[in-house]
Parts: sequence; structure tokens; C-alpha cells
Amino acid sequence: MSYVIPAPAQVSVSVVGRRERFPVGRIYCVGRNYVEHAKEMGFTGREPPFFFIKPADCCLVVEAGQTGQLHYPPLTKDFQHEIELVACIGTGGKNIKAAHAKKHIYGNAVVLDMKRRDLQGEQKKLGRPWCIGKAFDHSAPIGPITPAAQAGDVNHAEIYLQVGGQDRHRSHVSKLIWNIAETIEHLSAAWELQPGDVIYTGTPDAVAAVVSGDTAAAGRTQRAATVSDVVVVQTAPPRSGVAHDAGAAQFGADRAQEHPAARPDVGGRSVPVAPTARGLPPPPAPAAPAATT
Repeated sequence: MSYVIPAPAQVSVSVVGRRERFPVGRIYCVGRNYVEHAKEMGFTGREPPFFFIKPADCCLVVEAGQTGQLHYPPLTKDFQHEIELVACIGTGGKNIKAAHAKKHIYGNAVVLDMKRRDLQGEQKKLGRPWCIGKAFDHSAPIGPITPAAQAGDVNHAEIYLQVGGQDRHRSHVSKLIWNIAETIEHLSAAWELQPGDVIYTGTPDAVAAVVSGDTAAAGRTQRAATVSDVVVVQTAPPRSGVAHDAGAAQFGADRAQEHPAARPDVGGRSVPVAPTARGLPPPPAPAAPAATT
């Protein structure tokens, strides 16, 4: 096959225990799917799930034991993190019932859903799509995929995110409003799922900002299996030549005053806590799963 312009490279993610990689297709994200996060956004109850999409090339693929470089994006003063567990589709289908959803999942991984919160908020107020706040370059850092056979019961896994070694998110997948199987049922009624599709299942509460120099480590742990999926990124300064709102530096300085532990450096940046061996933070002790909601 020949093309009139160079074809983009296939985005792919490493798989634990395999030489072959997982090719990424569409990235579906479900909004407000944790009870506490829905509350902090001003919503209550079990509203029908809603979805938005990121292109595959939003992925920032982070290999095991490495720290990804996540450049602070342009146009924003409020660059925020979310942690999510994703379900990676191995067998496609449409109108998949929740009872059969598990057999369509190839594996799971831990991801960050990064957003330009201020831009997203502006578009919401205007009643416009908010792709600019969610679907920008490198807004989807993702770590290695653990095959379903090795992942254990992810429905009772703990997920966490630490910035500078301090907890920002810590919750259990059991607290999802719509569990993974139910999410697949709703999603596959609207789109025919394909092998390679990746489903972000939702973020817990306590969404907050990062600044240049912050190191964020997200992971999954559970008692039933010796699993510790981790993705680590360090927020780097804007790329050379890319417009960057000067207000972001002031935002970082203000944040450092509010949180002295951030240890301000030149230009309002914060110095990341030195990582341990292989660039990974020590995994936290697993907590007992919370009761299913």
C-alpha cells in the first residue's frame, strides 16, 4: 500500500510477559463514574454513563521501569491529573451484555487522564465540545498492560496516584458507579468495539494540578494477585518554541506557597522527590477492598 503522505506509526503498548505489543485503536473515556468524584463535580445518583473520545496518538507510552517526560501543554494555567484503570479490548463486538463482557477484555493497565482544566471549564460554560481540554498531545500516559489471566479480580483492586511521594488519589475500583462490565455494555450499544480499543473507566475524587518538575506515579494493587501496575511521569517544561501562558509559572509559585512541600525551584517549578530503584516509588501496602456500591 502506498500513500500520498507518510502514514502515521501505529501506537502500541507493551504487554507484561510478552514480546508482542498491544496496538491502540480508539480511546473511550467514561465521565463522572466514581461516586465521590461525581459529588465533587456537583452530581449525585446513578446517571446514565456518558463518553468522550481521545485519539490514539494522545498516548504517552511509558515502558516498565521508565519515567515518561510529560511536557507542560500550551494555553493552560491549570494542568490537572486523573488516574484511571483501563480495560483493553481483545475481542470486538456490539451490544455486549455485561455478563459476557469479561471475555472481550484482553487486559488492564493504569493510565493518567491529563486535562487542561481551565480550557475544559471555559468550553463547558459556552456549551461547546471540550476536546481542547481533554484530547491534546500526550494527555493519555499509559503503562504496560497486564493480560486478564494475570491481572486478578480488578473489580476489587486499589488504584492510587502520588505526586512527589504524597497521595493525591487513592480509591477502589469497587466504587465505580458503573462497573467495568456495565460500562462495556453501555458503550458497545453505541459503538461496535474493535480489538485494540481502550476504555478509561473513570477517576476517583481529589483531582488536582501538577506543575513543571512534579513527578506523578500511578498504580494498581490488590491482595488476590501479586500485581503492582505502575506508570510514572515527570512533568517537564513546555517544549522549546511552544507558546505557554506565563500565568502557569505564577500558578506554580502560588501552589508552592500553599504547599511548602513542593519545594519551589527556579521559575516556580517544584523539585521532584528522588525516585527509588528503576525510577519507581515503593508500592503502598494494599488496603482491604471497600464494599461494592
